[in-house]
Amino acid sequence: MVAAPMSILAQSKKPLDHSVYDGWQNIGQQKISTDGHWILYNIDVQEGDDQLVIKSTKDQTTYLVDRGYNGNFSFNNQYMVCSVKPHFKDLRQAKIDKKKPNEMPHDSLVVLNLASGIVERIADVKSYAVAEEGGDVFAYQRHPQKDTTHKKKTTGNEAEKSDAAAPYFAPPRGGKDNDEGSLIIRKFDQKFADTLEGVSHYEFNRPGSSLLIVKEKTKKDSLSAVGLAIWMVDKRDTKFISYGDGMYKQFNFDKRGEQVAFVVSRDSSKALQHFYELKYYQPKLDSAETVVTNASPGIPRGWGVSENGRISFSDDGSKLFFGTAPIRPPKDTSIVDFEVAKVDIWHYQDDYLQPMQLKNLDRELKRTYTAVYYPASNKYLQLSDGDLENIRLTQDKNATYALGFTDKGNRIRMQWTGSTLKKLYAVNTETGAKTLIVDNLDSYGEISPSGKYITWYDQNTKQWNAYEIASQTTRVITKEIPQPLYDVENDVPDAPRAYGIACWSEDDQSVFIYDQYDIWQVDPKAGKAPFMITGGYGRSHKTRLRYERLDPEQYFVSTKDTWYLEAFNDTSKYSGYFTYNARRKKALQEVIMAPFAYRSLRKAKNASYFTFTKSTYEMSPNVFGGKDIADATQYSQINPQQANYNWGTAELYTWTTFKGHKSTGILYKPEDFNPGKKYPVLLYFYEKLSDGLYNYQAPAPTPSRLNISFFVSRGYIVFAPDITYEKGQPGESAYDYIVSGAESLTKLPYIDGKNMGIQGQSWGGYQVAYLITRTNLFKAAWSGAPVANMTSAYGGIRWGSGMNRQFQYELGQSRIGATLWEDQEAYIANSPLFHLPNVETPVVIMANDGDGAVPWYQGIEMFTGLRRLGKPTWLLNYNNDEHNLMMRQNRKDIQRREQQFFDYYLKGGPNVEWIKYGVPATEKGIDWGWDTVK
Repeated sequence: MVAAPMSILAQSKKPLDHSVYDGWQNIGQQKISTDGHWILYNIDVQEGDDQLVIKSTKDQTTYLVDRGYNGNFSFNNQYMVCSVKPHFKDLRQAKIDKKKPNEMPHDSLVVLNLASGIVERIADVKSYAVAEEGGDVFAYQRHPQKDTTHKKKTTGNEAEKSDAAAPYFAPPRGGKDNDEGSLIIRKFDQKFADTLEGVSHYEFNRPGSSLLIVKEKTKKDSLSAVGLAIWMVDKRDTKFISYGDGMYKQFNFDKRGEQVAFVVSRDSSKALQHFYELKYYQPKLDSAETVVTNASPGIPRGWGVSENGRISFSDDGSKLFFGTAPIRPPKDTSIVDFEVAKVDIWHYQDDYLQPMQLKNLDRELKRTYTAVYYPASNKYLQLSDGDLENIRLTQDKNATYALGFTDKGNRIRMQWTGSTLKKLYAVNTETGAKTLIVDNLDSYGEISPSGKYITWYDQNTKQWNAYEIASQTTRVITKEIPQPLYDVENDVPDAPRAYGIACWSEDDQSVFIYDQYDIWQVDPKAGKAPFMITGGYGRSHKTRLRYERLDPEQYFVSTKDTWYLEAFNDTSKYSGYFTYNARRKKALQEVIMAPFAYRSLRKAKNASYFTFTKSTYEMSPNVFGGKDIADATQYSQINPQQANYNWGTAELYTWTTFKGHKSTGILYKPEDFNPGKKYPVLLYFYEKLSDGLYNYQAPAPTPSRLNISFFVSRGYIVFAPDITYEKGQPGESAYDYIVSGAESLTKLPYIDGKNMGIQGQSWGGYQVAYLITRTNLFKAAWSGAPVANMTSAYGGIRWGSGMNRQFQYELGQSRIGATLWEDQEAYIANSPLFHLPNVETPVVIMANDGDGAVPWYQGIEMFTGLRRLGKPTWLLNYNNDEHNLMMRQNRKDIQRREQQFFDYYLKGGPNVEWIKYGVPATEKGIDWGWDTVK
């Protein structure tokens, strides 16, 4: 039998429709056991019940947990534990029935013995915890309902097939397990299970030898002790380290799991003010001691220990960092709310505009300032304050010095620059002394892992600098590097940003810095000449090489070890991985470079085993794993249903713009593409998209960008052109690239040049709005969240952040490069609103009243202008939704309307009611206008 040609097979497949979205899968959480013998990953659907998959990397053993999520392996890699959501349909029905939170269906817990396949299910679980680096115990907290535990032996590859089984649970020692606040502490092998009542908070120390718990009074046992306690795993016993009622917060163990710190207030929960104190405990003490209060020597007057400060120990355990803050006055209860004015007062000398202050109000009320306590000497130091707000510690927090920085006095300029000038300080964590290093820096500083250097990139000199703390010497460390260390493709009227730092070597001996393609080893003392460790391979092959940090707790890199580098080729768009090992004759070696998108590289902590995902436009991202990345095993195979649908292909397309620039884009064609047929075209654009050639485009109701795979499946060709911009000419730059690309396509025999449409969102929406004032080439247009009038948008507010929009036009994405008063003509020339009489293209505008980035009145200005001129236009306002749609029901709605709109104008599809007549307010929520006009 002769196989049917691919085109014939594709023609027999169905086009995608709106019913496919909910069940389309993607890979969610991924983890690998420390020994590399097991992996887990979630197969998530867009709406419905997900699935957790656990696979052996040594044989074919596979376990499935329906609705499982938040999976973890036990430290000894013998068990897997995860939460299990209720059925989606049950949660949905409970919401329909308006159930109270305590009446909603609850999560359960699954404990899986990886060797035997025995599964234990524990019902009605609020939360659970496992130790990070030791122990063979776990803990979980129950909802106040009867336990319905079971366990069973699986038959091979399925951890569970139903929720019903014979109940089983080892009786806990120490109380019943159905009381409110019950915490059950379990051995994975069920050798014991102890229950503690009235627990409101719990967490393991890192080694898993102890569990910190906050115990409160219960209705059933009002006489039991309350306070903060440590439950000791080896003794199965509880030791209280702080007795009594109180508000216990910000708990932390040290890395060894021996020292404990927390803050507590003994004030009544109804008190108008709460005063906290820092408590410290270590095993030699009978109970936790109060070490810092608002009356401690050295604490600023009117300040106190903050409940919001993040407590942490240095890795060596010698320092305890915590937060302090000014004590706020108590609320004035004599003020009657309805008798006082509610007014925001904007002042021209405010550091931040009022909208930004209001947006960040909660954060500012909770702002804390870093302090340190030394347990050995009982010494307290305040490191940051109102004049130096920010402290950045080394990753291990052991170093004598920290980086301090502030932009105080330089914040007003954020209104038009989008950034602030900063002062950097070296802060001695042992004395509190502060040394100014650099002033008026328009970037950020970093402290080296050992705390010997503070580095920063100077945007004026375009060089990296290092300040050696011991000698108080600043050096330019990259001036001998011949290649630019900044974004050479920067096309906004602002200084280009640096490519960045990859990592540091042990003891801060070297810092590794990126250029566009390669990596340089640089001496922070500037005594040795910089050395390109990648040998120029990146630049000669136009391949970006970037360090992959596979161990999140790795402070340094060793030149004796093998590094993994992520690689991406600018020309072919291939990606992959390289290794670097300085001890090899050929230090840089290719592992794999292929026409795929590689993502999420992980390595087992204690084994040479890797996992990652691999995808193309045609292939969903799937999980692969192996000791050899180039010869990895495929573990997942999601979206098998895709084979039933007409999908598509993606290829690079190049052309020359009107101004003679070479450009690249992605051309998406239907799987059943026939070169003898004419296809309608949709252009989707933002800035540069061609690097995503091998990205999978799942059919999903998107936040408002074009659903590319959906339209390609239904017989459209989609073109995504790259755009490069000139200062002061964002609109004309878009015209040069997009329209020239479209006209280039019309010369292809399979392109229907009379049926071309454009779609864009946000910056893309602006470009759509501009283009339809410049050309009638496009038969239909869809503009999401556009700026129509740069003169009014210039002074507007980005309500999502509270920032003024001036910076965006002067130095940012809008690329005018001048103030409104310096170049008014450019603002008007680039504003579609002033050129609306030229529009002949029907256009749909999406402008939402909850948009926090582009003021929705921009869409209104465009709509009312076109309406006044009698142009065919529609405006969609998804009530209370955001710049990019967040509500799934709205995402589904806009996808349907986009299809109906473009089908009508570009494919001769049926007219529908919302296009023909709109939807009157009296029909809102009753008739959506989707039906065909009769």
